Amino acid sequence: MSATESSIVEENKKSLNFIEQIVENDLKEGKNDGRIQTRFPPEPNGYLHIGHAKAICIDFGIAQNYGGICNLRFDDTNPVKEDVEYVDSIMEDIKWLGFHWENVYYASDYFQQLWNFAVKLIKEGKAYVDEQSAEEIACQKGTPTEAGIHSPFRDRPTAESLELFEQMNSGEIPEGKMVLRAKIDMASSNMHFRDPIIYRVIHIPHHRTGTTWKAYPMYDFAHGQSDYFEGVTHSLCTLEFVVHRPLYDWFIDQLADSDYRPNQYEFNRLSLTYTVMSKRKLLQLVQENLVSGWDDPRMPTLSGMRRRGYTPEAIRSFINKIGYTKYDGINDVSLLEHAVREDLNATATRVSCVIDPVKLVLTNYPAEKVEDMEAINNPEDESMGSRLVKFSRELWIERDDFMEDAPKKYFRLTPGSEVRLKNAYIIQCTGCKKDEKGNITEVYAEYDPQTKSGLPEANRKVKGTIHWVSVPHSVDAEVRLYDRLFMVEDPAGEKEKDFRELINPDSLIVKKGCKVEACLKDARPLDRFQFQRIGYFNVDADSADGNLVFNRTVALKDSWKKQGNS
Repeated sequence: MSATESSIVEENKKSLNFIEQIVENDLKEGKNDGRIQTRFPPEPNGYLHIGHAKAICIDFGIAQNYGGICNLRFDDTNPVKEDVEYVDSIMEDIKWLGFHWENVYYASDYFQQLWNFAVKLIKEGKAYVDEQSAEEIACQKGTPTEAGIHSPFRDRPTAESLELFEQMNSGEIPEGKMVLRAKIDMASSNMHFRDPIIYRVIHIPHHRTGTTWKAYPMYDFAHGQSDYFEGVTHSLCTLEFVVHRPLYDWFIDQLADSDYRPNQYEFNRLSLTYTVMSKRKLLQLVQENLVSGWDDPRMPTLSGMRRRGYTPEAIRSFINKIGYTKYDGINDVSLLEHAVREDLNATATRVSCVIDPVKLVLTNYPAEKVEDMEAINNPEDESMGSRLVKFSRELWIERDDFMEDAPKKYFRLTPGSEVRLKNAYIIQCTGCKKDEKGNITEVYAEYDPQTKSGLPEANRKVKGTIHWVSVPHSVDAEVRLYDRLFMVEDPAGEKEKDFRELINPDSLIVKKGCKVEACLKDARPLDRFQFQRIGYFNVDADSADGNLVFNRTVALKDSWKKQGNS
């Protein structure tokens, strides 16, 4: 077992959730001959998001913790929306989260077995071909308190249904002209039992099987049977499938030829404040260029979070903390952001970046002198050591670290005041220079050579400390300040407005001409840092030699609560 897998097991050992309790009870009772087998079954019709990560953690985590196996199965039963691009991205995301599947399967692997099972149902009088339109079938379904109406084709001869079913797959039948329905109970209190559609006609080529099939199984028909074919013991899914479970079991009962049965268990899905999870809405954001793509760092997709600088450890920690229950709710995104800060605080190298630079000139510092100042890479981890940072007469500082007319509680640079330059000297501001429009172009100060950090006589206290970057030893960078994509807690629940109208106009602010330490010139995409006093950042994929681009992963503190927005 790898170190990553061991850490995942430890994360999940802290307390048992209700699914783990079920698994342990099954093991004690010797069910399934002591086998534990799960599966993660995404449909390859989009990119995985943080909600899928919750399912991944339980599916793979159960297998890891109890000596079982977890397979990856793509439920590719709808060629209209599916693509190899999504298959590849799903695999990449699972690996990034730290999990490994035993086998890769596709629902399309079972198309022949599913077809044979459907033929078996027709022959047993448990399925029939219906020629009504989707609207007519929906109208006949009834309501939860009123029984449905039988289709006029419900009792058509078995031989006729078999012949038509063959034609559905031969290409002779147009899309929407016919469906195959299971014959169960149109008066059932469970609407899913009211003769559900199990096959429909689609003429679009499939990403794996091409034009071999024209009749495709519905999800409810393919899902449970695929579990059965694979030997799944614990089929884990979200709460909306509770009402589907009796149908899941009914199909298995018609198919099974032994005592083995996969069992479905449901847990609450993951919802986050200031976020939408609907694939349809996420697709709209991408297609309408409201974001830069599926991996836009503001998106809740795993590829977007990875690009933003979120770590798999932080995501797993967050999911472990919120847990698995049998009731739905919405989680505060600040809990996720806290998990990210917690992880990056322990692992990220501290560096200096000046986002809005103004030049500071130390007028009494020798013009040609350059010193090496020691900077601790991470005070939380001594093993990360330290580095030397160049210090010179001219430095870049943040523009808002100087104010000519400052209020009383302003503890940064203002004429006559003192501050400490991080890891360097105490300086006293002596004035500034402005252009013809009144904009400050340079700030002037004098340094005290007796106050160098680390010297015994450097203990004199001042109220403010600011960061800096040496002008001749700095590197230019673009900094992208990402924030929450939506302005309201529940954008999906706002009925009065289109969710696109609720996008936060400040969710991305791009700062060019920023100055960073020279040690970052060789930084590569996904390298993570804490920009001192600003936040956690990582290198974006857009970076290239001579063109550094950094994404803000998360600010040092949750500013939304201060604003009264959460």
